Amino acid sequence: YKVPKRPFESARLDQELKLAGEYGLRNKREIYRVGLTLSKIRRAARDLLTRPEKDARRLFEGNALIRRLIRVGVLDESKAKLDYVLGLKIEDFLERRLQTQVFKLGLARSIHHARVLIRQRHIRVGKQIVNIPSFMVRLDSQKHIDFALTSPYGGGRAGRVKRKSLKAAENKDAGGEEDEE
Repeated sequence: YKVPKRPFESARLDQELKLAGEYGLRNKREIYRVGLTLSKIRRAARDLLTRPEKDARRLFEGNALIRRLIRVGVLDESKAKLDYVLGLKIEDFLERRLQTQVFKLGLARSIHHARVLIRQRHIRVGKQIVNIPSFMVRLDSQKHIDFALTSPYGGGRAGRVKRKSLKAAENKDAGGEEDEE
């Protein structure tokens, strides 16, 4: 990624702050990283658009690029043209992050809670536990996002504090019965 040429441009700073807050990003680097991905994709699309309509490379690479973007869920299937690739925004990619998807599915109370759940290994995609909030969720994997089987949220063993309080309650009950005799 590259940092912006002008570090204190207020319009850009405001937009970055809004994005970081809305998608629960840790720092500006996460925005710049997505921006780099987007710029590479757009550059490839621009390069392909300069070629003639029936050019073999444009047809082959263009279809591959579009298919990849549709599979990730960034591009809609109704907009399967190179012209629409140039219209993509950073928000389209941020929407496909695991952190955003966990929040949108209602597994987390907030976007920040979603990030914590992911980092603490409570979330799985399919059978695989994923602990990277920036994981790009494909369209076919989206319906398989759920709590991990080992997580207390997913029916696994209760957490440390819960176990301790249950044990204390058992001891209290056992102690209370002995006093009555």
